[in-house]
Amino acid sequence: MKNYLNFETNIKELEAELENLKDPYNKEGLSEVDTNKISKLQEEIDNKLKYIYANLDPWQKTMVARHEDRPKSKYFIENIFSDFIPLSGDRYYGEDKSVITGFAKFKNLSVLVIGQQKGDSLETRIERNFGMMKPEGYRKSVRLMKLADKFNLPIILFIDTPGAYPGVGAEERGQAEAIAKSIECCMQLKVPTISIIIGEGGSGGAIALASSSKVLMLENAIYSVISPEGCASILWRDPKKTLEAATAMKLSSRDLLELKIIDEIIEEPAGGAHRDKDEVLKNVKKSIEKSLVEFSNLNRDEILENRKNKFLSMGRTKGLYSSSTDKDKLILQTNIFNKLIQNIKYNKKISILVFLIFAIFIFTFFLT
Repeated sequence: MKNYLNFETNIKELEAELENLKDPYNKEGLSEVDTNKISKLQEEIDNKLKYIYANLDPWQKTMVARHEDRPKSKYFIENIFSDFIPLSGDRYYGEDKSVITGFAKFKNLSVLVIGQQKGDSLETRIERNFGMMKPEGYRKSVRLMKLADKFNLPIILFIDTPGAYPGVGAEERGQAEAIAKSIECCMQLKVPTISIIIGEGGSGGAIALASSSKVLMLENAIYSVISPEGCASILWRDPKKTLEAATAMKLSSRDLLELKIIDEIIEEPAGGAHRDKDEVLKNVKKSIEKSLVEFSNLNRDEILENRKNKFLSMGRTKGLYSSSTDKDKLILQTNIFNKLIQNIKYNKKISILVFLIFAIFIFTFFLT
């Protein structure tokens, strides 16, 4: 049974009519199948889907990104990679089933695969915590990313989460610290890292695994610092103003590519990824291969430098800096007092001299 979104009412009616035409045993009894009418109706459905999905507003894109039939990380891992060996546990607390991790082969190339998994049914969604990672999930990912870096293996990450888990237990076990450590680890790796946002890319829960050499994004996925509902509740005190919030946040793939937050948009079939999973699978596979080829001629230090420059350049193309060479000026600015403190701290001769001057001053002060 297909699940339809509220703006797909016409499509639902047309597809129901199409099913009746295809069934010779309809309510009126046995009848001849009208293939000509079926073809025309299918063409009408295809055209309507193309028109609707070419004109989605940001809130409608959010609904598509959250569609329950949308392909999840597990689907991509099982159908893109071979010889997958799952690995579990953070070696501190336990296992987090909201993220799938393990080593695999991508066209005979050994890689590390990490995928946030929401689940496909109510039972698996509860088991996977709806894709909301806990501290142990991020620490497990960091452990394996460091292992992949040690053996010079590329890392492929699938992002699909409403955000990191905000429960009391997660906070007690250091959720914020775990996210920060994950971002730090991603930025220090000297192997290619490719993150693919396949559904929701929510807040720090997504950024923790999306600080990558390449960030790819499915056409109808979203990537934002907060959900539209959360943003609307804070800015307008009205959670119903989701369209205004989603529009202001610029969370769509087109907006993010223009802002250079992501590197590439992966096309989806008309009607979204859930309507033709094989097609979107083929497109994702092609994009991963292309990205890996781009890094194949770079050494480890060049890969690190490439990632660093990419993130330093973000937000500096709209007037903050006039040219790409200005990013070389992005150094920590210190005042004269701070420089003096640093010199005193690291130079023994200056330290002794300052101490003697201070001692003479105190001695003179008490004598007078």
